[in-house]
Amino acid sequence: MRRALPYLWPILIGVLAAIVLLNAFPQLLGRQANDTPGDTAGSSEQARPAPDLRQAAPLARGSGPVSYADAVERAAPAVVNIYSSRVVERDSHPLMSDPFFRQFFGDDAPSRERMLSSLGSGVIVSEQGYVLTNNHVIRGADQIQVALRDGRETLAEVVGTDPESDLAVLRIDLDDPPVIELSDTQEVAVGDVSLAIGNPFGVGQTVTMGIISATGRSHLGLSAYEDFIQTDAAINPGNSGGALIDPQGALVGINTAIFSRSGGSQGIGFAIPANLASNILKEIVTKGRVIRGWLGIEAQELDAELAASFGLETPNGVVIANVLPNGPAARAGLQPGDVLLKVDGEPILDPRQTMSDIAAVRPGNALPVTIVRGGETRQVTLTVAERPTPNRPVPSSPDTPDEAKTGQNTSSSPAESDAEERPDPANGDTTDSATAAGETP
Repeated sequence: MRRALPYLWPILIGVLAAIVLLNAFPQLLGRQANDTPGDTAGSSEQARPAPDLRQAAPLARGSGPVSYADAVERAAPAVVNIYSSRVVERDSHPLMSDPFFRQFFGDDAPSRERMLSSLGSGVIVSEQGYVLTNNHVIRGADQIQVALRDGRETLAEVVGTDPESDLAVLRIDLDDPPVIELSDTQEVAVGDVSLAIGNPFGVGQTVTMGIISATGRSHLGLSAYEDFIQTDAAINPGNSGGALIDPQGALVGINTAIFSRSGGSQGIGFAIPANLASNILKEIVTKGRVIRGWLGIEAQELDAELAASFGLETPNGVVIANVLPNGPAARAGLQPGDVLLKVDGEPILDPRQTMSDIAAVRPGNALPVTIVRGGETRQVTLTVAERPTPNRPVPSSPDTPDEAKTGQNTSSSPAESDAEERPDPANGDTTDSATAAGETP
C-alpha cells in the first residue's frame, strides 16, 4: 500500500482539477451554464422567445386623472376671497379693567377703538350674486369685502346666517359673476378625488388635492347640526368658506374646519355637503331664516350604567335632563327624568341623528314619541314647534382660549396672526342645548 501512495496522489489531483474545470466551463460537456443536472431534455432545445409585454399609451396630460386643470378652471373663478372687519373698543390702559381704578372715571373712562380684520373664502353659487361662506368668517363684521379672481372687488351684504350649521349667505352686486355648479353629494363616495380651493394665510388663491376620506362625520362639536364630508386635501387658515370640488369642477362642499394640533393642515379637513348648503341657502333667501323642528328639551345620552339604573336592558335612548317652559315637550307633559326611547316609531340609536330628524319635521306637525317613566312605557304625541334661533355673542377681541384644537376653523386673522376665531361649540346654545354627554332637540 505504501508503495502505491506515490502513484495515487497524481490521480486524485487530476480528478479534482477536472471537477473544477467542468464546473467553471460547463460548455465542455455540451450543455448551457443554466442547465441543471438531470435536465438533459432541455439541452437540445432552442432558446425561448422573449415574452410579449403590453406597452402603455403615451401619457395624456391634457385630460384624465393626471391633470385637473380643466376642473380648476371651471370652479376657481367662482371662489372668492372675503375680507371682514369690525371695530372694537378697548381700554386705553390695562388698569382701566380694574374696578378700583375705574370707579374714579365712571362712564367717562378713556377708551380707544381698534380695527380687527379676518380673512376667509366664499363661493358664488348663483347668477343673482349669492355667495356661500362660513358664519364664523363674517360673524360680527361691520364691513365685508369680496375679491374675485378676475380682479374685481365689491362690498357684500349679509342676506342671512345659520350659526347652527356655520353657514352664511352673502350677496354681491356685479355684472355676469362666475358661478360654480353644485354636485349631488349623495353620490359622493369615499375614495373620490377632491380639490380644495381657497386663500390660505392670505397668500392668494390656492388649490390642493386629496380624496374623500369619509362622509357623514358628526360628533365633532363644531356645530349643532353636523354631516361633514372629510377630506385629506390640505385646508389651512383662510380656506374657511372655500370650495371642495370634484374632478369635474362641481362643488362638493364648503370647507369649514380642520383637526389640527399645530394650527396647520394635518390631513383631516371637514366640509359642509353641497346638498345641505343648497337647502340652507334656499331657506335663508326665501324665508329669511332656516326653519327647524324643535321639542324644547335638554337631554343626556344613555350609557350602560345609566340604562341599568332605569331598568333598561340596552343603552338606547336619551334621558330628559330639562324641559324648557312653554315648549312642545312641556305642553305634552314630559318631565325631567323621563327616558326618550323612540321618535316617530324609530328607536334612538344616535342622539345627533335623531336631533337632525326632528329638525326636518315641519313645525305644527304631530310627532309621536315613546318614553319610559317610573319603569312604565308610555306613548306621547307632541306638536313640533319652530326651533328658536340661538343668540350667539360676538367676542370683543380675537383672543380666544386654547381649546382642544380639535375642530379648529380655518378663517385667518392677518391683523392678529396668533388669534384665530373658532366656531362656537354646539352645546353653547341656551335655547335647546345639550349636556356634555350629548345633544338632542
